[in-house]
Amino acid sequence: MTERPPQLELADLLRRHDVSGPRYTSYPTADRFVEAYQGAQHLQALRQRGTAQPLSVYVHIPFCEQLCYYCACNKIITKHHERAAPYLDTLTREMDLVAGALGGPAPVSQLHLGGGSPTFLSDAELTELMARLRQRFKLLPGAELSIEVDPRTVDLTRLTHLRGLGFNRLSFGVQDFDTAVQKAVHRVQPLEQVAALMQHARELGFSSTNVDLIYGLPLQTPASFARTIAQVAELRPDRIAMYAYAHLPQRFKPQRRIVAELLPPAGDKLAMLSGAISALLGEGYDYIGMDHFALPDDPLAVAKRQGLLHRGFQGYSTQPDCDLVGLGVSSISRVGATYAQNAKTLEEYEDALNQQQLPVQRGLALNRDDLLRRAVIMALMCQGRVEFESIAASYLVDVPSYFASELARLAPMAAQGLVSLEPGAIQVTPLGWYFVRAVAAVFDRHLQADASRERFSKII
Repeated sequence: MTERPPQLELADLLRRHDVSGPRYTSYPTADRFVEAYQGAQHLQALRQRGTAQPLSVYVHIPFCEQLCYYCACNKIITKHHERAAPYLDTLTREMDLVAGALGGPAPVSQLHLGGGSPTFLSDAELTELMARLRQRFKLLPGAELSIEVDPRTVDLTRLTHLRGLGFNRLSFGVQDFDTAVQKAVHRVQPLEQVAALMQHARELGFSSTNVDLIYGLPLQTPASFARTIAQVAELRPDRIAMYAYAHLPQRFKPQRRIVAELLPPAGDKLAMLSGAISALLGEGYDYIGMDHFALPDDPLAVAKRQGLLHRGFQGYSTQPDCDLVGLGVSSISRVGATYAQNAKTLEEYEDALNQQQLPVQRGLALNRDDLLRRAVIMALMCQGRVEFESIAASYLVDVPSYFASELARLAPMAAQGLVSLEPGAIQVTPLGWYFVRAVAAVFDRHLQADASRERFSKII
């Protein structure tokens, strides 16, 4: 079980480190991608990769019936379900191009459907989508097949259908159970509805359920969010992801509908976070890192204890560090030492595929420094430890010399008890796991060179 930090010490440190920074689902982060990287480079990366090793596949379904005011995802709000069929056809053209470049059906150890709302699709459309994926990729026995679920769009019958399609993991978007908060963000879903779905998911044999929560939403208070945490803990999901709301109305148009005066002050937001951490640890959850918690017997918690965590665009994972193919509008791929992001608008995405071209709009080919820093940052984010000897052997650098300025910037964190600076390693302490994002940011060359971090959400 995760060690519980002293509440006053944790709250004080959270206040000190309340700054903006990346979530490090990649390094360099997506804001560093360049438009000079296009489909031709991604095609070459796929061809060089081939089908020898398993990969992860992400499919983006952008449609939602209803707008959630806090949302910063790439989505299309519509009640016209007939828009899904043409999108699936376009998606299939992308699958064909990717499978062709890979040289045939590549083995897949992890498949994730996200959005938007994947459950915007009808049962028949989900069946067709899975059939098309299986025709072009080889879903391995025991593969993780997960789907994001809007509780308002599924019932017990739909869950049964999802299980029949092979999905074994569900992620429920909850955010908050307080009725006033739900109305303020335009997402009303009763606790009883989610509880019934989670119970049925267990009966159907889904191996894992996740609940997403957000703190810092309008009308939330430390007391109201504590009630939501208690209700979620009673539901006993295998995993909980708890994100800080970042109010950036200048970047995300839906957030302009949120009344800024109703947002909780920074002190209350801090109290929500520290209170939730204490409560979830008290309920027996392990703290995984960043915003994630899991029951001790969940594979994610086991991987954390064994030093086998991995991190990618879908967050923490138990999967070996493998390439990711992103399909659909705005999806991001990671193939070898490259990143590629698809067009963000449906029109641009469709135009490229109508011309039989991969819809890549921007990306990045990593240089040696990027690869070195990615290794260090991911070691910190996932294992909480960087061994200088292994980094030196892989990248032929003298780590203390190469990262002299970074090690100097870690000294204050060491004094705060967040990291231990050993002669040949950096070790994140149990307390430091709550600030691992800030520790990793020390090694982010791009971020350290920035005069402003405003494009990122706050760590708290």
